[in-house]
Amino acid sequence: MAQLTRPQSPDELFGNLFPDVQLSKIFPDSKTFVDCVPKLAPADLVALYEAEKVKPEFDLRAFVDTYFILPHRPASDYVSDTSLSTTEHVNQLWDHLTRPADPSVDGSSRVPLPYPYIVPGGRFREIFYWDSYFTMLGLKQSGRVDLIRSMINNFAYLVDEFGFVPNGNRSYFLTRSQPPFFALMVQLLAKIDSTSPDESNALVTYLPQLQREHEFWMSCQEELSADTPIRQRVVRLLNGSILNRYWDDMTTPRPEAYLAEYQLAEEAKRIGVDTNALHHHLRAACESGWDFSSRWFTETNTLVTSHAADIVPVDLNCVLYFLETTLQQAYELANKPEKAEALNKLATARKQSIQNTFWNDETGFFHDYDTITNQKTSALTLASVFPMFFGIATPEQAGCIHERLKADFLQAGGWVTTLVQSGQQWDWPNGWAPLQWIVYKGLMNYGFVETAHEGRDRWLALNDKVFKATGKMTEKYNVVDAALTTGGGKYPNQDGFGWTNGVYLALFSERTKE
Repeated sequence: MAQLTRPQSPDELFGNLFPDVQLSKIFPDSKTFVDCVPKLAPADLVALYEAEKVKPEFDLRAFVDTYFILPHRPASDYVSDTSLSTTEHVNQLWDHLTRPADPSVDGSSRVPLPYPYIVPGGRFREIFYWDSYFTMLGLKQSGRVDLIRSMINNFAYLVDEFGFVPNGNRSYFLTRSQPPFFALMVQLLAKIDSTSPDESNALVTYLPQLQREHEFWMSCQEELSADTPIRQRVVRLLNGSILNRYWDDMTTPRPEAYLAEYQLAEEAKRIGVDTNALHHHLRAACESGWDFSSRWFTETNTLVTSHAADIVPVDLNCVLYFLETTLQQAYELANKPEKAEALNKLATARKQSIQNTFWNDETGFFHDYDTITNQKTSALTLASVFPMFFGIATPEQAGCIHERLKADFLQAGGWVTTLVQSGQQWDWPNGWAPLQWIVYKGLMNYGFVETAHEGRDRWLALNDKVFKATGKMTEKYNVVDAALTTGGGKYPNQDGFGWTNGVYLALFSERTKE
């Protein structure tokens, strides 16, 4: 199937108007303008702007208000009933976070999707890739299988149209993906459908898209050599094995974070940092979903030292291992044994390489790998638990990770993301719903039931407490200081919130099974 030409993003469409608006601070954040819809064809609007802006009485905000439709925040007018239980609240909230199939709107940054979907909430008015898997965990508990199927169909549509699943369905997201959780979504649906003889196997149904996603992540691997060890998202290590990194082709400020990244680049210039490289690394970090975290920095408290594209992340490679084992299973079901065997070899090789590359005997933890120093990074993060979630860790490794988790990462409100207080949102003191689920299931996989339950119950209690106090389910929580909701970050904490809702219901269901 021919892929669509990438639609132009707002920074490409609106000429000088774009930076003028974004640097003027007429909106509370840079995402507002990129989600506006122009009332005129972009070329006509740009010409009009160039003619009007030189007039003495010109008012930029009035111009934007006249010629653009500003985005609405539907969830912001939702009034919570804190007399409800958290579970009842979340089940009621799904309808407010559901969006119908999108119409095509000229000039809009939204990439229209053919099926209904859940948005995270707050300023996030579109589908997001890896968020959606954790949202689906809750939709399953709520009996909303129709929405799970619709959302998976949307991701399959995006793969068919663009050759990969973008960060989200916006034109400004089409240069990068996110952690490739499509295989986990398909496996989730396959399990649901296994109870219904009328449903075909989801692994076979979505096999073409699973294969294309794998090809996207492995693109250019045939070009790798000792002299050219890195191309796009693939990395050839010194021992010849091939693993993956996060990547984005662009070296400009992200349109949806233009002001902050423009200002960061100005700071970088003053200390001699290459701003093109900086934007490249920031975008790679955004593909990881961990935007931003000290795990990507050379200096733990300094965002301008981000070098995410130089790092081979342990969690990404665990997710790709799962994609390869899922493809193997799908090919077996499709009666294609040769392809199944080829994927088995790839998965086996990746599993061994994960062990060889990321495990550190001294710390008893898995660490990311730095391609510049050809050494493991020093960062201790919850990414280390992904090998337990996917069954890659040995029992001995799992035991070491368990001890470190109990000693350092378990806090009053659940699992803290890292041990570094950098001021970034994917660091101390914050906990995030997806990582609570990863740690819970990882511990359960290796029999650390008591610790898994303790972390789960502390997280649920914190969610309950914040809901009763604020009426909100938020995107992240301060798990260290129960008096605070959150800490750090590049924008105000958002309420809604898709993956928090999903993980809450999934963990609550796990507790009710005891």
